[in-house]
Amino acid sequence: MLGFFSNKQPAHPLADPREAKNVLAEIASREPLDAIEDASAWLESIAADQSFKLAQRLDIIFKLDEAAVAQARRLGRDYPSLSAASRSQETRQWEAGHGYWQLLVDAYGDCLARYRAAGKDGDAIRSQLPLLYAHLIDALAAQFKWKQFRYGPVDAQFWATLGGIYLAAVEAKLEQKPLQLYAGSPETTIEAEYLKVLVFQATSMDKLQALEIEIGERLIAHFLPHFSLIRELRPENVYWVDAAKPLPPTRLAKLPEVTPTLRFFNGVRAMEAVEKTMAQIRAEGRVPPTINMGAQYAAETVLPVLQHLALCWAPKPPMRSTARRRISSPLKAVNGLVAVHKRLSGRANGSEGIESWAVDDVSLGGLGASVSISRNDWIRVGCLVGMQPDGGENWLVGIVRRYVRSAPNQGSVGVETISKSPRAVLADAGGLWTEALLLDVPQVGEYARMALPPDALEDKVALVFSLDDKTARLHPRETLAKGADYVIANFFVQSFS
Repeated sequence: MLGFFSNKQPAHPLADPREAKNVLAEIASREPLDAIEDASAWLESIAADQSFKLAQRLDIIFKLDEAAVAQARRLGRDYPSLSAASRSQETRQWEAGHGYWQLLVDAYGDCLARYRAAGKDGDAIRSQLPLLYAHLIDALAAQFKWKQFRYGPVDAQFWATLGGIYLAAVEAKLEQKPLQLYAGSPETTIEAEYLKVLVFQATSMDKLQALEIEIGERLIAHFLPHFSLIRELRPENVYWVDAAKPLPPTRLAKLPEVTPTLRFFNGVRAMEAVEKTMAQIRAEGRVPPTINMGAQYAAETVLPVLQHLALCWAPKPPMRSTARRRISSPLKAVNGLVAVHKRLSGRANGSEGIESWAVDDVSLGGLGASVSISRNDWIRVGCLVGMQPDGGENWLVGIVRRYVRSAPNQGSVGVETISKSPRAVLADAGGLWTEALLLDVPQVGEYARMALPPDALEDKVALVFSLDDKTARLHPRETLAKGADYVIANFFVQSFS
């Protein structure tokens, strides 16, 4: 007890070098989820212990960060596949990953605040300021990615904090000083880490699925040397950001207010490098080994992400193929293939599974809507939805192509309409009965799209079903789209009579 109240040596277990070594070794060796939950608990205990001197506090946080980083990155890499599991498991994974990086942001931010308040007593960590700034930006970037896995929300304070750290480094003339974040990691700078977050935001992650976000982050890191952050306004500039303002980077539609903290960047050189990489992948049928993807991904998985990057980094933003019309109208929505099939086949009970959306705009290709996020929180980019306009009897089928959370319980979605006259059918797939959605009117000798469960689509196995007192026989051709609970494919209509 007397030792606990002593001012000479903190009583925290990590203050003992031998105990700290054992704890850190155990974290580094555990499975990602267990390791990150342990590391989070230690970060909370450090935050609660006021007996540490500033230098010792920062040193322990650096070591804890180093011990956990591989497991934390792996948890982020594995999350997209885990997110397809049960909702409770997905929630635990997300809360662990996001929570860890939030605690690390708080821990580094606390050290920085203590340094600024310490006066001369802060000299003990002055030489470590570059690493502190860089690690804080890196932790904010990781936290940002976890937010994007659930499409936000990202508040203004995030951008204020991020820009403030960068400007502090600029004031100290540290922003371009080479440093190594972790043992074995490539050399970087504070400015490069800041720019990486800006590019991540500029890459429209609200249009990507979780796996594509993970792949996109890896590709951004690879192509980052083709970007640069500059102070001068040049004709080739595409994006601007004012690091002193709580705002994300924005496309340069008009000249913003000129301030000393204004910065510009563009992705023209990066876009050219992406196009060369896509050509190489198509020629070789594989992702170049020089790109550190963190895992093995098939070429067909990476190519769509590269195409998305090229669009976002182009000098001119992609144009809409059809005009939008602003409206305000209620919309009923249901989630997933099974729910849509129940609605179309008349087997659904009343308002079972129905959510109310508010349509903001419509076009020939789809609609935008404001949504209240329900407790089961099912909306994701790529999910299949059934939609019934206000006052109508018919149901439409669409796929969510854009999703942004504007608040914890509010969001905005963009939905591509893939069928305005879907039909629910019960199809015989080689002796196995499956519920499917016919998305087009079948015409003999033509193609018709169908949506069905992923495990029900088999090459060379025809689907046979009854529709309007006729029997249809369709043969599968190419796959057009995939989601967690569906696959959409083209089918050749052999007969319909």
